[in-house]
Amino acid sequence: MAQKVYVVGVGMTKFEKPGTRDWDYPDMVREAGTQALEDAGVSYDLIEQVFAGYVYGDSTCGQRAVYELGLSGVPIYNVNNNCSTGSSALLLAKQMIEGGINQCVLAVGFEKMQKGSLSNAFGESTNPLGRHFEKMTELRGWEKAPPAAQIFGNAGREHMERFGTTKEHFAKIAHKNHLHSVKNPRSQFRDEYTLEEILASRPIHDPLTMLQCCPTSDGAAAALVVSEAFVRAHGLEERAVEIIGMAMATDLPSSFEKSSIKLIGSDMTQKAAQIVYEQSGLGPEDVDVIELHDCFSANELVTYEALGLCAEGGAGALIDAGALTYGGQWVVNPSGGLISKGHPLGATGLAQCAELNWQLRNMADERQVSGARVALQHNLGLGGAAVVTMYRPMGS
Repeated sequence: MAQKVYVVGVGMTKFEKPGTRDWDYPDMVREAGTQALEDAGVSYDLIEQVFAGYVYGDSTCGQRAVYELGLSGVPIYNVNNNCSTGSSALLLAKQMIEGGINQCVLAVGFEKMQKGSLSNAFGESTNPLGRHFEKMTELRGWEKAPPAAQIFGNAGREHMERFGTTKEHFAKIAHKNHLHSVKNPRSQFRDEYTLEEILASRPIHDPLTMLQCCPTSDGAAAALVVSEAFVRAHGLEERAVEIIGMAMATDLPSSFEKSSIKLIGSDMTQKAAQIVYEQSGLGPEDVDVIELHDCFSANELVTYEALGLCAEGGAGALIDAGALTYGGQWVVNPSGGLISKGHPLGATGLAQCAELNWQLRNMADERQVSGARVALQHNLGLGGAAVVTMYRPMGS
C-alpha cells in the first residue's frame, strides 16, 4: 500500500539577476537547504537520500552543493529535466517515501545562469529541443527572435487566430504577476507596471513584449519530504502539507501535430493534470491557489485551459472576469510567477512548492490567499516534461 507523503519544511533564496550577488551554487543551496531544515526543525543527519536538480553544470554539482549542508554519506542524485527539473527532483523524493524506501528525503534545486537569452549548450551533439524547433519552423517559419520566445509566442498567435484572444489578454497576465510580486521579498523584480507599460515594452516576438517574458536568474529552493510516521514521530503535524496527487507526463504524438499550442506541452499538462485529479479525488473547482509555469504570458494563458480551469478557447474570458487574482475564483502565481519572481531553471519547481506550502500554512504574509486549503502546481520543461502536483494541509 502506498504511503502518504508530506512536505514539512521548505526554503528558498531570493532570486537574483545573474551577476548581482557574489555567490555560487553551493552558497545558494546552503541558504535554501538550511532554511528548509530549520523550517522543519530537522537535522541533516536524519535525511536518507537527496535529489539535487540543476540544468547547467557539471556531473556532480549536486554533491558539491549538498555538502554545504552536511557530509553523511547518503546517496545524492543529480537531476536534469530542463525547466521542470525542480519538480522532477520533488517527484523522485515523493516516490521514495510513497514506496516505503525512505522516511525522510531532501529535494533541492538550483541554478547559476549566464546573462541574456538561453543559448545552445550542446556543441556538436543533437540538440534535445531540435525536433521541437524543426516543427516550429515547419508550422510558423523562423524569425529573428530568441528561440524560446518564438515557440511560446507562436502558441499565443495560434490562440489569437483560433479564439479571438487579444494582445491585451497576454499583457493582463503579466500585469497580474508583476503586481503580485510587489509583495514577495524573494522575487527578482518587485515593480508594478501599468497595462500600457507592459504593451509598450520592447517587442520580443509578437504578441510577447519584454515584460511578458521571464528573466534569467540565479537562486535555489528546497523541500523536505517525509512519511506520515516521520511526521508523527517528530511532532510535525502542524506544519505538514500532504502531496495528495502528483504526476509527470512527457510528449505525446499529438505534441508534434499541426498545433503550436500542443508543441509547447499543452497535452502533456492536460494528461498530468487528469492523473492528479483522479489521484486526489478533487478537481480544479476545489483549488484555491495555483503556481503555474508562466515562462511567457502565452504559456500561462494556454495552461489555464490545459489544467481545466476553463474550456478550450475560454482563457480570454477567464482573464477578463478577474477570476485569476485576489477576489477571483483562484489566485494564480501569488509569488509573481516566473515572469517577475524569476526563473533559475533547476530551482523553479521547488520554489513553486515553497510558495504553495507557505500559502497552505498561512505563512505568506501580505500575499496570503485567504482561507487557502487546496493548492495546485504546474511546472513545464520543453523537450519535454510537465509535472502537476496537488497539496492539502495534513488532516484537512
